[in-house]
Amino acid sequence: MTDVAPEHDPLEAGRMTLWEHLAELRNRLVKMAGAVVVGAVAGWFLFPYVFEFLTAPYLRIQPNAKIIATDLTAPFFLRIEVSAYLGIIFAMPVLLWQIWRFVTPGLYPKEKKYAVPFVLASLVLFVLGAALAYVILPAAIQFFLAVAGYTDSASGTPQPGSIDILATADSYLKLNLIMMIAFGIGFEFPVLLVGLQMAGVITPGKLNSWRRMAIVVIAVVAAVITPGGDPISMLALFAPMYLFYEASILIGWLLTRKKRKAARASN
Repeated sequence: MTDVAPEHDPLEAGRMTLWEHLAELRNRLVKMAGAVVVGAVAGWFLFPYVFEFLTAPYLRIQPNAKIIATDLTAPFFLRIEVSAYLGIIFAMPVLLWQIWRFVTPGLYPKEKKYAVPFVLASLVLFVLGAALAYVILPAAIQFFLAVAGYTDSASGTPQPGSIDILATADSYLKLNLIMMIAFGIGFEFPVLLVGLQMAGVITPGKLNSWRRMAIVVIAVVAAVITPGGDPISMLALFAPMYLFYEASILIGWLLTRKKRKAARASN
């Protein structure tokens, strides 16, 4: 009589205890924090170039305007804060990779092969979102100037009844950077949806049935995470997020059909 070895479950081999999960999480968080610190140091030295790049849209619209500080120490603390934001942006490849590495122990080997495509797709989408935020910034600035009474904002000439705007470096740079980060995170929406479908948490059919509710949720999210609160930025984020929702349904359907074909072939 021969003993039959139990079937090896690759997922079971990747399971960890609670303490092992906590140790793994701590290890990943330390690496992520280190990457952000390194990125922030780089951001400190790159600050003059970043400042010129980010203020260019506003100065093109208001050529006679000045970016001011309200007290002597403000530029120093602003540089630290901006460096922190830049640290997050520069460290994004490491952050995404560490998040994926934390998730992979609970995946089957055939699912782990998607690590590089998922991280690359997440990085590309984040960059595209940040770029879109920068591109639409002039339109958002025009909106705020129009509300303040600068109907002829291209020449920088205020109209009767207008409100003088003194743009502080702190408020303007934070608006710009937070909007870029918010758009970058918003553009990660399809990666999340496709990942949930691959994990079997949701199905393309469910996403299809949730379309009306999804429109409302996406609109609320776009309104919440856009720092300026202007309709131009909200619409610019809502439109691609909704398109990503529809694309995720299509990708999920294609992946599901591929799995079904593979299952039929194995049987």
